[in-house]
Amino acid sequence: MARALDWDHLDRAVRVGGRSAVVLALTSVAGLMMFVWPLLVRVEPQSMQHGPDAPFVFMGILPLLIAIVLAELSEGGMDSKALAMLGVLSAVNAALRPLGAGTAGIETVFFMLVIAGRVFGPGFGFVLGCTSLFASALLTAGVGPWLPFQMLCSAWIGMGAGLLPRRVTGKAEIAMLVLYGVVVAYVFGFLMNLWFWPFITDAEVPYHDGHISYVPGAPVLENLHRFTVFTLLTSTAGWDTGRAITNTVAILVLGPAILATLRRATRKASFGRLPTFSRTPEP
Repeated sequence: MARALDWDHLDRAVRVGGRSAVVLALTSVAGLMMFVWPLLVRVEPQSMQHGPDAPFVFMGILPLLIAIVLAELSEGGMDSKALAMLGVLSAVNAALRPLGAGTAGIETVFFMLVIAGRVFGPGFGFVLGCTSLFASALLTAGVGPWLPFQMLCSAWIGMGAGLLPRRVTGKAEIAMLVLYGVVVAYVFGFLMNLWFWPFITDAEVPYHDGHISYVPGAPVLENLHRFTVFTLLTSTAGWDTGRAITNTVAILVLGPAILATLRRATRKASFGRLPTFSRTPEP
């Protein structure tokens, strides 16, 4: 009995059923294609980048996000209490983001995504990543062609945290979350560079030397090599490393307390469990 209690808090508060898993997988594949399609076809650099098609990308994300929520609701993984928690955490993340504002890579929104995804599971983490970035963009006037891509990257961060090994506890769990926070800090920077890199002109590429620009129609590996060098020169040492340091410090300092608080909330709320009523005996 004691052993069962020791592991009880590791169960995901919001479970992902088969239908939800399929929707998450299809959404992730479609989202990944949003980033890599310029590597597969020939596109020409343009100063407006994704400006003209960003509204259509955003309109494509919303139905997928709704489909995930509906799949979770239909399978009983997400109930009204989970939706309420989603709203609260989205508001918290929206309020946290302006504290860093991205200056020198100081992003205060991602560590909460990691912790919440860890506690509530991949489906909840995916939706929270989208709603958090959307709410924070409205709050900070950060709505632009980059927003749909930020929402997807953040959704993957929350989802990935929910897929981490469950039976890791104590200091080992914090160490695992710190390592994950560091990795996703660099992955986020990598993907967010990829959304605009193929569309910028030679004159707009910093440190341009002819070897880090997108070449229309070039082989995928050649353009990936150019893009990797571009990322290392422009964002890895500054923005991405700053984001990794912020995630590390926040998870080390605040992670244990927030994990305990959210897990206590899940036990109190009993997400996804139907209430039972005992019949009052007649006098």
